Amino acid sequence: MNGKPNRPAGRSPAKGQRTPPDLDNRLEADRAAVVATLDDSREIIARLDRYVALLREWQAKTNLIAPSTLPELWSRHIADSLQLLRLAPEATQWVDFGSGGGLPGMVIACALADRPGSRVHLVESNMKKAAFLREAARVTGAPATIHAKRIEDFVDGFNEPVEIVTARALASLDNLVEKAYPLLKRGAHALFLKGQDVEAELTTASKYWTIEVELTPSITDADGRIVHIRSAEPAGASSRGN
Repeated sequence: MNGKPNRPAGRSPAKGQRTPPDLDNRLEADRAAVVATLDDSREIIARLDRYVALLREWQAKTNLIAPSTLPELWSRHIADSLQLLRLAPEATQWVDFGSGGGLPGMVIACALADRPGSRVHLVESNMKKAAFLREAARVTGAPATIHAKRIEDFVDGFNEPVEIVTARALASLDNLVEKAYPLLKRGAHALFLKGQDVEAELTTASKYWTIEVELTPSITDADGRIVHIRSAEPAGASSRGN
């Protein structure tokens, strides 16, 4: 690239964004390192390639991920999302809260496209991001349904089967449990990607919820944890106002 910004023809980076130097080479090296660790089919990799290409195109006008993470898009975002499948290898019915740029929901949908009956529901209230997700579902052929609405509104009217609820970099753990509770009551499990403050978040959540939880170290972040919630119930008569 010789230090010149890489961007789709006719597009300029969104205001405040700078394309990292030598992005194409760095991104290709990152992709190769991640793909070498995957046991997935060529079809899944091809779908992920189409998703990444679309994300890069839309990133020029809509902030889908932190610009500084673009060179490590595969290791920081794709692999981070795919690791959730290892904790629920048989699940086919997923709901992803606050999907944003499709992480982890669209990545999971790409991975499940060859599994009959799979469906990932992506909930995103930002209309621009929801539009991106619809286009990503179209170009990848992933079994994803996009719900352009607030999480609370989605949950209130959602009656389809669900096995796993996911969220990444969205809200505090107690808030996530509250949002997911209607689905957890129906038997769904939750897989929430969290960072180094997870223990403090668990302490806070325990004031409001009695939860059966397991922490699994992230394979992409030394300080990260996956919070696997198997069940949750309100903690006695506690309330947020006390």
